Amino acid sequence: MVRRSSGTPTLEEVAALAGVGRGTVSRVINNAAGVKESTRLAVRRAIDELGYVPNLAARSLAGRRADAVALVMTNTDWRLFGEPFFSEVVRAVGDALSGTAVQLLLTLVRTDEERKRFVEYARGGRVDGVLLMSVPAEDRLPDMLADAGLPTVLLGRRSGDERVTYVDADNVGGARAAVRHLVAGGRKAIAAITGPPDMYVARCRLRGYQEALAEAGLDHGSALVVQGDFTEASGRRAMAGLIGRHPQLDAVFAASDAMAAGALDALRAAGRRVPQDVAVVGFDDFELAEQTTPPLTTVRQPLDEIGRTMVRLLLEEIEQPEVAWRHVILRTQLVARESA
Repeated sequence: MVRRSSGTPTLEEVAALAGVGRGTVSRVINNAAGVKESTRLAVRRAIDELGYVPNLAARSLAGRRADAVALVMTNTDWRLFGEPFFSEVVRAVGDALSGTAVQLLLTLVRTDEERKRFVEYARGGRVDGVLLMSVPAEDRLPDMLADAGLPTVLLGRRSGDERVTYVDADNVGGARAAVRHLVAGGRKAIAAITGPPDMYVARCRLRGYQEALAEAGLDHGSALVVQGDFTEASGRRAMAGLIGRHPQLDAVFAASDAMAAGALDALRAAGRRVPQDVAVVGFDDFELAEQTTPPLTTVRQPLDEIGRTMVRLLLEEIEQPEVAWRHVILRTQLVARESA
């Protein structure tokens, strides 16, 4: 006897009723080879009895797909959607899909109710897979999608123990290279403007900053570290505070180009020359970095390659639902301009 749950039937319930493993059910659903006909019939009877018709299974059995993927943004701070990072990601992913028949749907998911509603929407066959970006550490949406059997790829990761497929840049190494560049230029009092601590990317960039300072025998405590939120306004505020408290500082590493642009504004307002008095390095290498005054030295993260890789991995998971989760970290590159 299999006890029916009160909600949507699960793959595990189908497996239990058919007397087989979860993987066997997946192989039957996807018409994979290597399954005995008697087992295949038992699984299909269990699917019919429980009313289990998962979106991916139904489309696979019928030879149809939605030919659409969702790019989901989960950040609750509307200001961030005006920053270059989001438009660059959308462009990179859109370009990567341009040679396919797959449509890209943009979706905001910010509350528990919206999470549940989106998972049901995705399970209902409206999309073949999900791309996620800007996911805070405590967000369970990637796990909910994985548990629902939906192909999912993250841009970045929530922690060092992420259990779903992700594509990330080498944030620690990039930040380390940025600060090494400042040290090589003779800078001694190097501040940092970091991102929100609940985002793994921000913690990684802070770690790279601290490692480079420790390697150089310079102060890497918290006195010269100020938290921002990746926006230009937060970089401006953080830099103004740093100048007031630490007039001796001669360099700053900002964990995004937008915050670095804000820092340049604050330094200009305070009468500090860049780079003569204070050198500035950012992170991202968006178009903004070439438009600041002076042009911004920064760390390039390869967003085009990130977008292509995310799309490739997602399409592979759609075609092969049982493929192993992949964790991909792409190289960054220091781009030297006039600000440092």
